[in-house]
Amino acid sequence: MSEERTTLENKTERAVLIGLTCEGLRDFESSDYETMAELEELVKTAGGETVLTFMQNRSAPDPKTFIGEGKAEEIAEAIKANEIDLAVFDNEISPSQTRALEKALNCRVIDRNALILDIFADRAKTAEGKLQVELAQYQYILPRLSGMWGHLVRQNASGGKSPIGTRGPGETQLETDRRHIRRKIQKLEREIDDVKRIRATQRKKRVENEMKLVCIVGYTNAGKSTLLNSLTGAGIQAKDRLFDTLDPTTRAMELPDGRKVLISDTVGFIRNLPHHLVDAFRATLEELTYADILVHVIDASDDQWEIQAEVVEKLIGELGASETPRITVFNKVDKLPEVMLPRQTDAIYCSALKGMGLETLQNRIVDILGEGTKKVTFVLPYSDGHVLQTLYRDANVLRADYVAEGIEIEAVCDKKALGRIRDYLPESEWREKEPWEE
Repeated sequence: MSEERTTLENKTERAVLIGLTCEGLRDFESSDYETMAELEELVKTAGGETVLTFMQNRSAPDPKTFIGEGKAEEIAEAIKANEIDLAVFDNEISPSQTRALEKALNCRVIDRNALILDIFADRAKTAEGKLQVELAQYQYILPRLSGMWGHLVRQNASGGKSPIGTRGPGETQLETDRRHIRRKIQKLEREIDDVKRIRATQRKKRVENEMKLVCIVGYTNAGKSTLLNSLTGAGIQAKDRLFDTLDPTTRAMELPDGRKVLISDTVGFIRNLPHHLVDAFRATLEELTYADILVHVIDASDDQWEIQAEVVEKLIGELGASETPRITVFNKVDKLPEVMLPRQTDAIYCSALKGMGLETLQNRIVDILGEGTKKVTFVLPYSDGHVLQTLYRDANVLRADYVAEGIEIEAVCDKKALGRIRDYLPESEWREKEPWEE
Protein backbone atom coordinates (compact mmCIF):
# COMPACT_ATOMS: atom_id res chain seq x y z
CA MET A 1 0.00 0.00 0.00
CA SER A 2 2.79 2.45 0.93
CA GLU A 3 4.58 1.77 -2.39
CA GLU A 4 1.32 2.42 -4.27
CA ARG A 5 0.81 5.70 -2.39
CA THR A 6 4.39 6.79 -3.18
CA THR A 7 3.86 6.03 -6.87
CA LEU A 8 0.69 8.12 -6.90
CA GLU A 9 2.40 11.03 -5.13
CA ASN A 10 5.32 10.98 -7.59
CA LYS A 11 3.10 10.66 -10.66
CA THR A 12 3.42 13.57 -13.07
CA GLU A 13 -0.02 14.93 -13.90
CA ARG A 14 -0.88 14.81 -17.57
CA ALA A 15 -2.59 17.98 -18.76
CA VAL A 16 -4.50 19.26 -21.74
CA LEU A 17 -4.28 23.00 -22.42
CA ILE A 18 -7.33 24.82 -23.76
CA GLY A 19 -7.46 28.41 -24.99
CA LEU A 20 -10.23 30.56 -26.45
CA THR A 21 -9.53 33.25 -29.02
CA CYS A 22 -12.45 35.61 -29.00
CA GLU A 23 -13.16 39.14 -30.19
CA GLY A 24 -15.59 39.50 -27.30
CA LEU A 25 -12.79 39.29 -24.75
CA ARG A 26 -10.47 42.13 -23.74
CA ASP A 27 -6.97 42.09 -25.24
CA PHE A 28 -5.22 40.48 -22.30
CA GLU A 29 -8.00 37.90 -21.76
CA SER A 30 -7.98 36.33 -25.22
CA SER A 31 -5.64 33.42 -25.96
CA ASP A 32 -3.06 33.21 -28.71
CA TYR A 33 -0.15 30.89 -29.46
CA GLU A 34 2.22 32.95 -27.28
CA THR A 35 -0.05 32.83 -24.22
CA MET A 36 -0.54 29.09 -24.75
CA ALA A 37 3.24 28.57 -24.89
CA GLU A 38 3.50 30.53 -21.64
CA LEU A 39 0.72 28.39 -20.13
CA GLU A 40 2.70 25.26 -21.03
CA GLU A 41 5.69 26.70 -19.16
CA LEU A 42 3.45 27.40 -16.17
CA VAL A 43 2.23 23.78 -16.18
CA LYS A 44 5.84 22.60 -16.34
CA THR A 45 6.74 24.92 -13.44
CA ALA A 46 3.86 23.41 -11.43
CA GLY A 47 5.24 19.91 -12.08
CA GLY A 48 2.83 18.82 -14.79
CA GLU A 49 3.25 17.52 -18.34
CA THR A 50 1.37 18.98 -21.30
CA VAL A 51 0.06 16.19 -23.53
CA LEU A 52 -2.37 18.03 -25.81
CA THR A 53 -3.24 21.63 -26.72
CA PHE A 54 -6.56 22.87 -28.10
CA MET A 55 -7.38 26.33 -29.44
CA GLN A 56 -10.98 27.37 -30.03
CA ASN A 57 -12.10 30.42 -32.00
CA ARG A 58 -15.53 31.87 -31.24
CA SER A 59 -17.26 35.21 -31.61
CA ALA A 60 -18.24 35.05 -27.93
CA PRO A 61 -17.64 32.65 -25.03
CA ASP A 62 -20.33 30.01 -24.50
CA PRO A 63 -22.18 30.92 -21.29
CA LYS A 64 -22.27 27.30 -20.10
CA THR A 65 -19.08 25.56 -21.29
CA PHE A 66 -17.05 28.62 -22.42
CA ILE A 67 -15.74 26.75 -25.51
CA GLY A 68 -19.06 25.32 -26.76
CA GLU A 69 -20.56 21.86 -26.26
CA GLY A 70 -19.23 20.47 -29.56
CA LYS A 71 -15.64 21.40 -28.72
CA ALA A 72 -16.10 20.09 -25.19
CA GLU A 73 -17.19 16.68 -26.57
CA GLU A 74 -14.17 16.59 -28.90
CA ILE A 75 -11.79 17.38 -26.04
CA ALA A 76 -13.52 14.85 -23.74
CA GLU A 77 -12.79 12.06 -26.22
CA ALA A 78 -9.13 13.12 -26.45
CA ILE A 79 -8.87 13.25 -22.64
CA LYS A 80 -10.22 9.70 -22.33
CA ALA A 81 -7.99 8.35 -25.11
CA ASN A 82 -4.83 9.92 -23.65
CA GLU A 83 -5.53 9.26 -19.94
CA ILE A 84 -5.33 12.96 -19.09
CA ASP A 85 -5.79 14.04 -15.47
CA LEU A 86 -6.23 17.78 -15.78
CA ALA A 87 -7.64 20.40 -18.16
CA VAL A 88 -6.04 23.84 -17.85
CA PHE A 89 -7.77 26.84 -19.44
CA ASP A 90 -5.66 29.78 -20.57
CA ASN A 91 -8.62 32.10 -19.98
CA GLU A 92 -10.41 32.90 -16.74
CA ILE A 93 -13.56 30.79 -16.44
CA SER A 94 -16.43 31.27 -14.01
CA PRO A 95 -17.31 28.85 -11.19
CA SER A 96 -20.41 27.64 -13.04
CA GLN A 97 -18.40 27.07 -16.23
CA THR A 98 -15.81 25.12 -14.24
CA ARG A 99 -18.53 22.82 -12.87
CA ALA A 100 -20.10 22.31 -16.30
CA LEU A 101 -16.71 21.57 -17.88
CA GLU A 102 -15.69 19.08 -15.19
CA LYS A 103 -18.91 17.19 -15.90
CA ALA A 104 -18.46 17.38 -19.69
CA LEU A 105 -14.74 16.54 -19.74
CA ASN A 106 -14.83 14.07 -16.83
CA CYS A 107 -11.61 15.41 -15.32
CA ARG A 108 -10.44 18.21 -13.06
CA VAL A 109 -10.61 21.68 -14.59
CA ILE A 110 -8.66 24.77 -13.54
CA ASP A 111 -7.92 28.09 -15.21
CA ARG A 112 -4.75 30.12 -15.55
CA ASN A 113 -5.46 31.99 -12.30
CA ALA A 114 -5.77 28.78 -10.27
CA LEU A 115 -2.55 27.46 -11.81
CA ILE A 116 -0.60 30.61 -10.91
CA LEU A 117 -2.00 30.50 -7.37
CA ASP A 118 -0.84 26.89 -7.08
CA ILE A 119 2.69 27.83 -8.19
CA PHE A 120 2.77 30.75 -5.77
CA ALA A 121 1.68 28.45 -2.94
CA ASP A 122 4.56 26.11 -3.77
CA ARG A 123 7.11 28.93 -4.07
CA ALA A 124 6.25 30.92 -0.92
CA LYS A 125 8.88 30.28 1.74
CA THR A 126 8.63 33.19 4.18
CA ALA A 127 5.77 33.64 6.65
CA GLU A 128 4.81 36.86 4.84
CA GLY A 129 4.72 35.17 1.44
CA LYS A 130 2.63 32.30 2.75
CA LEU A 131 0.16 34.72 4.34
CA GLN A 132 -0.32 36.59 1.09
CA VAL A 133 -0.75 33.43 -0.99
CA GLU A 134 -3.23 31.95 1.48
CA LEU A 135 -5.32 35.14 1.36
CA ALA A 136 -5.34 35.08 -2.45
CA GLN A 137 -6.37 31.42 -2.48
CA TYR A 138 -9.30 31.97 -0.12
CA GLN A 139 -10.46 34.96 -2.15
CA TYR A 140 -10.33 32.77 -5.27
CA ILE A 141 -12.09 29.81 -3.62
CA LEU A 142 -14.97 31.73 -2.00
CA PRO A 143 -17.15 32.19 -5.14
CA ARG A 144 -16.34 28.63 -6.25
CA LEU A 145 -17.52 26.83 -3.13
CA SER A 146 -20.78 25.63 -4.68
CA GLY A 147 -19.01 23.25 -7.02
CA MET A 148 -16.51 22.09 -4.42
CA TRP A 149 -19.30 21.10 -2.00
CA GLY A 150 -21.78 19.79 -4.57
CA HIS A 151 -21.42 16.30 -3.11
CA LEU A 152 -22.70 17.37 0.32
CA VAL A 153 -26.34 16.98 1.29
CA ARG A 154 -28.29 20.09 2.27
CA GLN A 155 -29.30 20.03 5.89
CA ASN A 156 -33.03 20.16 6.53
CA ALA A 157 -34.30 22.48 9.29
CA SER A 158 -37.58 20.59 9.71
CA GLY A 159 -36.00 17.19 10.12
CA GLY A 160 -37.43 15.74 6.89
CA LYS A 161 -35.78 12.69 5.35
CA SER A 162 -32.16 13.90 5.57
CA PRO A 163 -29.60 11.16 6.30
CA ILE A 164 -28.55 10.59 9.88
CA GLY A 165 -25.85 13.03 10.89
CA THR A 166 -26.88 15.71 8.41
CA ARG A 167 -29.90 17.05 10.26
CA GLY A 168 -29.21 20.38 11.92
CA PRO A 169 -30.26 23.98 12.51
CA GLY A 170 -31.05 24.60 8.86
CA GLU A 171 -27.69 25.93 7.74
CA THR A 172 -26.05 24.29 4.74
CA GLN A 173 -22.50 23.00 4.83
CA LEU A 174 -21.85 25.46 2.01
CA GLU A 175 -23.03 28.40 4.12
CA THR A 176 -20.98 27.18 7.08
CA ASP A 177 -17.86 27.04 4.94
CA ARG A 178 -18.53 30.46 3.43
CA ARG A 179 -18.69 31.93 6.93
CA HIS A 180 -15.51 30.04 7.90
CA ILE A 181 -13.63 31.30 4.83
CA ARG A 182 -14.80 34.88 5.36
CA ARG A 183 -13.47 34.69 8.93
CA LYS A 184 -10.18 33.31 7.62
CA ILE A 185 -9.96 36.13 5.07
CA GLN A 186 -10.57 38.74 7.77
CA LYS A 187 -7.91 37.16 10.00
CA LEU A 188 -5.38 37.04 7.14
CA GLU A 189 -6.12 40.65 6.21
CA ARG A 190 -5.41 41.69 9.81
CA GLU A 191 -2.12 39.77 9.78
CA ILE A 192 -1.13 41.36 6.45
CA ASP A 193 -1.96 44.77 7.94
CA ASP A 194 0.62 43.91 10.63
CA VAL A 195 3.11 43.18 7.83
CA LYS A 196 2.34 46.59 6.33
CA ARG A 197 3.00 48.28 9.67
CA ILE A 198 6.34 46.47 10.00
CA ARG A 199 7.28 47.55 6.48
CA ALA A 200 6.26 51.13 7.27
CA THR A 201 8.54 51.07 10.33
CA GLN A 202 11.40 49.69 8.22
CA ARG A 203 10.83 52.44 5.64
CA LYS A 204 10.87 55.09 8.36
CA LYS A 205 14.21 53.80 9.65
CA ARG A 206 15.56 53.75 6.11
CA VAL A 207 14.50 57.36 5.55
CA GLU A 208 16.06 58.37 8.88
CA ASN A 209 19.30 56.71 7.79
CA GLU A 210 18.86 58.32 4.34
CA MET A 211 19.30 54.99 2.57
CA LYS A 212 18.07 55.12 -1.01
CA LEU A 213 16.05 52.17 -2.36
CA VAL A 214 16.35 50.72 -5.85
CA CYS A 215 13.68 48.16 -6.84
CA ILE A 216 14.18 45.64 -9.64
CA VAL A 217 10.94 44.91 -11.49
CA GLY A 218 10.13 42.90 -14.58
CA TYR A 219 8.27 40.06 -16.21
CA THR A 220 8.71 36.63 -14.67
CA ASN A 221 11.96 34.92 -15.72
CA ALA A 222 13.47 38.17 -17.08
CA GLY A 223 16.57 37.65 -14.91
CA LYS A 224 15.85 39.87 -11.90
CA SER A 225 17.38 37.54 -9.31
CA THR A 226 20.45 36.95 -11.47
CA LEU A 227 20.90 40.71 -11.78
CA LEU A 228 20.60 41.16 -7.99
CA ASN A 229 23.16 38.37 -7.50
CA SER A 230 25.59 39.97 -9.95
CA LEU A 231 25.26 43.43 -8.41
CA THR A 232 25.44 42.40 -4.75
CA GLY A 233 26.61 38.79 -4.49
CA ALA A 234 23.26 38.01 -2.82
CA GLY A 235 23.57 34.30 -3.58
CA ILE A 236 19.90 33.84 -4.47
CA GLN A 237 19.25 30.55 -6.25
CA ALA A 238 18.17 31.59 -9.74
CA LYS A 239 16.73 29.03 -12.17
CA ASP A 240 15.37 29.33 -15.70
CA ARG A 241 11.71 28.87 -14.77
CA LEU A 242 8.66 31.04 -14.19
CA PHE A 243 8.12 32.54 -10.73
CA ASP A 244 11.36 31.09 -9.41
CA THR A 245 11.56 33.94 -6.89
CA LEU A 246 8.44 34.77 -4.92
CA ASP A 247 9.73 36.19 -1.65
CA PRO A 248 11.54 39.51 -2.28
CA THR A 249 15.18 39.90 -1.29
CA THR A 250 16.85 43.18 -0.29
CA ARG A 251 20.62 43.68 -0.17
CA ALA A 252 23.02 46.60 0.25
CA MET A 253 24.98 47.66 -2.83
CA GLU A 254 27.98 49.98 -3.02
CA LEU A 255 27.90 52.34 -5.99
CA PRO A 256 30.94 53.57 -7.95
CA ASP A 257 30.87 56.90 -6.07
CA GLY A 258 31.21 55.07 -2.76
CA ARG A 259 27.71 55.53 -1.38
CA LYS A 260 25.58 52.57 -0.34
CA VAL A 261 21.99 51.93 -1.42
CA LEU A 262 19.48 49.17 -0.84
CA ILE A 263 18.48 47.14 -3.88
CA SER A 264 15.50 44.79 -3.87
CA ASP A 265 13.99 42.35 -6.35
CA THR A 266 10.25 41.76 -6.58
CA VAL A 267 7.93 38.95 -7.60
CA GLY A 268 7.80 38.63 -11.38
CA PHE A 269 4.81 40.01 -13.24
CA ILE A 270 2.87 38.06 -15.86
CA ARG A 271 -0.03 38.86 -18.15
CA ASN A 272 -3.43 38.22 -16.60
CA LEU A 273 -1.87 38.15 -13.13
CA PRO A 274 -4.83 37.26 -10.89
CA HIS A 275 -6.18 40.39 -9.22
CA HIS A 276 -6.42 38.41 -5.96
CA LEU A 277 -2.64 38.06 -6.09
CA VAL A 278 -2.04 41.73 -6.85
CA ASP A 279 -4.29 42.69 -3.93
CA ALA A 280 -2.81 40.11 -1.55
CA PHE A 281 0.77 41.01 -2.46
CA ARG A 282 0.14 44.74 -2.25
CA ALA A 283 1.96 44.81 1.11
CA THR A 284 5.09 43.65 -0.72
CA LEU A 285 4.53 45.35 -4.06
CA GLU A 286 3.80 48.75 -2.50
CA GLU A 287 7.56 48.99 -1.84
CA LEU A 288 7.69 50.03 -5.50
CA THR A 289 5.85 53.24 -4.64
CA TYR A 290 8.51 54.14 -2.06
CA ALA A 291 11.49 53.28 -4.26
CA ASP A 292 13.82 56.06 -5.41
CA ILE A 293 14.51 54.22 -8.69
CA LEU A 294 12.85 51.35 -10.54
CA VAL A 295 15.07 49.12 -12.68
CA HIS A 296 12.78 47.52 -15.28
CA VAL A 297 14.47 44.33 -16.48
CA ILE A 298 13.38 43.03 -19.91
CA ASP A 299 14.39 39.72 -21.48
CA ALA A 300 15.82 40.95 -24.79
CA SER A 301 15.92 37.40 -26.17
CA ASP A 302 12.15 36.91 -25.82
CA ASP A 303 10.13 37.61 -28.98
CA GLN A 304 7.31 38.89 -26.78
CA TRP A 305 9.39 41.46 -24.89
CA GLU A 306 7.24 44.40 -25.98
CA ILE A 307 4.02 42.80 -24.69
CA GLN A 308 5.79 41.74 -21.49
CA ALA A 309 7.14 45.26 -20.93
CA GLU A 310 3.64 46.65 -21.45
CA VAL A 311 2.26 44.25 -18.80
CA VAL A 312 4.90 45.41 -16.31
CA GLU A 313 4.32 49.10 -17.03
CA LYS A 314 0.55 48.62 -16.62
CA LEU A 315 0.99 46.97 -13.21
CA ILE A 316 3.49 49.64 -12.10
CA GLY A 317 0.81 52.20 -12.95
CA GLU A 318 -1.86 50.30 -11.01
CA LEU A 319 0.44 50.26 -7.99
CA GLY A 320 0.90 54.03 -8.18
CA ALA A 321 4.59 54.11 -9.12
CA SER A 322 4.37 55.61 -12.61
CA GLU A 323 6.25 58.78 -11.63
CA THR A 324 9.21 56.96 -10.06
CA PRO A 325 12.46 57.43 -12.06
CA ARG A 326 12.92 54.43 -14.33
CA ILE A 327 15.93 52.65 -15.84
CA THR A 328 15.14 50.22 -18.65
CA VAL A 329 17.56 47.28 -18.77
CA PHE A 330 17.58 44.81 -21.65
CA ASN A 331 18.98 41.61 -20.12
CA LYS A 332 20.28 38.39 -21.74
CA VAL A 333 21.85 40.31 -24.63
CA ASP A 334 24.48 37.56 -24.87
CA LYS A 335 21.80 35.35 -26.43
CA LEU A 336 21.35 37.61 -29.47
CA PRO A 337 23.61 39.05 -32.18
CA GLU A 338 23.93 42.82 -31.82
CA VAL A 339 21.91 43.55 -34.96
CA MET A 340 18.89 41.78 -33.44
CA LEU A 341 18.89 43.65 -30.14
CA PRO A 342 15.84 45.80 -29.33
CA ARG A 343 16.47 49.51 -29.79
CA GLN A 344 15.29 51.96 -27.17
CA THR A 345 16.63 55.39 -26.27
CA ASP A 346 18.45 55.54 -22.91
CA ALA A 347 18.12 51.78 -22.36
CA ILE A 348 21.01 49.82 -20.87
CA TYR A 349 22.06 46.52 -22.43
CA CYS A 350 23.49 43.85 -20.17
CA SER A 351 23.93 40.18 -19.42
CA ALA A 352 23.43 39.70 -15.69
CA LEU A 353 24.69 36.13 -16.02
CA LYS A 354 27.97 37.15 -17.64
CA GLY A 355 28.41 40.48 -15.86
CA MET A 356 28.13 42.61 -19.01
CA GLY A 357 26.84 46.19 -18.69
CA LEU A 358 26.60 46.21 -14.89
CA GLU A 359 29.00 49.13 -14.46
CA THR A 360 26.93 51.18 -16.90
CA LEU A 361 23.81 50.40 -14.86
CA GLN A 362 25.49 51.39 -11.60
CA ASN A 363 26.72 54.66 -13.10
CA ARG A 364 23.19 55.43 -14.31
CA ILE A 365 21.91 54.88 -10.76
CA VAL A 366 24.61 57.26 -9.51
CA ASP A 367 23.54 59.88 -12.08
CA ILE A 368 19.87 59.71 -11.07
CA LEU A 369 20.55 59.75 -7.34
CA GLY A 370 23.10 62.51 -7.88
CA GLU A 371 20.57 64.94 -9.32
CA GLY A 372 20.34 67.83 -6.89
CA THR A 373 23.66 66.99 -5.21
CA LYS A 374 26.94 68.88 -5.29
CA LYS A 375 30.54 67.84 -4.78
CA VAL A 376 32.37 70.15 -2.37
CA THR A 377 35.87 70.35 -0.94
CA PHE A 378 36.50 72.23 2.33
CA VAL A 379 38.61 72.21 5.47
CA LEU A 380 36.90 71.37 8.74
CA PRO A 381 38.60 72.74 11.88
CA TYR A 382 39.74 70.06 14.31
CA SER A 383 37.62 71.72 17.00
CA ASP A 384 34.50 70.79 14.96
CA GLY A 385 35.59 67.23 14.19
CA HIS A 386 32.20 65.88 15.29
CA VAL A 387 30.70 67.31 12.06
CA LEU A 388 32.61 64.67 10.07
CA GLN A 389 30.57 61.94 11.77
CA THR A 390 27.37 63.70 10.70
CA LEU A 391 28.67 63.94 7.14
CA TYR A 392 29.40 60.23 6.99
CA ARG A 393 25.75 59.66 7.85
CA ASP A 394 24.15 62.37 5.70
CA ALA A 395 26.45 62.63 2.66
CA ASN A 396 28.84 60.62 0.54
CA VAL A 397 32.31 61.36 1.94
CA LEU A 398 34.88 60.65 -0.78
CA ARG A 399 37.96 61.43 1.32
CA ALA A 400 38.98 62.93 4.65
CA ASP A 401 42.66 63.94 4.91
CA TYR A 402 44.19 65.26 8.12
CA VAL A 403 46.29 68.35 7.32
CA ALA A 404 47.82 71.16 9.41
CA GLU A 405 44.78 73.45 9.08
CA GLY A 406 42.23 70.75 9.96
CA ILE A 407 40.43 67.90 8.14
CA GLU A 408 40.31 68.38 4.37
CA ILE A 409 37.05 66.81 3.23
CA GLU A 410 35.76 66.00 -0.23
CA ALA A 411 32.11 64.95 -0.24
CA VAL A 412 28.99 64.73 -2.38
CA CYS A 413 26.15 66.48 -0.53
CA ASP A 414 22.48 67.10 -1.14
CA LYS A 415 20.86 70.43 -0.20
CA LYS A 416 20.11 69.21 3.32
CA ALA A 417 23.75 68.25 3.98
CA LEU A 418 25.02 71.45 2.34
CA GLY A 419 22.88 73.47 4.74
CA ARG A 420 24.58 71.80 7.70
CA ILE A 421 28.12 72.60 6.54
CA ARG A 422 27.55 75.96 4.82
CA ASP A 423 29.46 77.82 7.55
CA TYR A 424 32.61 75.96 6.48
CA LEU A 425 32.15 76.65 2.75
CA PRO A 426 32.89 79.73 0.67
CA GLU A 427 29.64 81.38 -0.44
CA SER A 428 30.16 80.24 -4.04
CA GLU A 429 29.95 76.58 -2.94
CA TRP A 430 26.43 76.66 -1.49
CA ARG A 431 24.66 79.71 -2.93
CA GLU A 432 22.36 79.04 -5.91
CA LYS A 433 23.72 80.77 -9.01
CA GLU A 434 21.66 83.49 -10.59
CA PRO A 435 20.73 82.94 -14.27
CA TRP A 436 23.28 85.53 -15.48
CA GLU A 437 26.03 83.75 -13.57
CA GLU A 438 25.61 80.50 -15.49
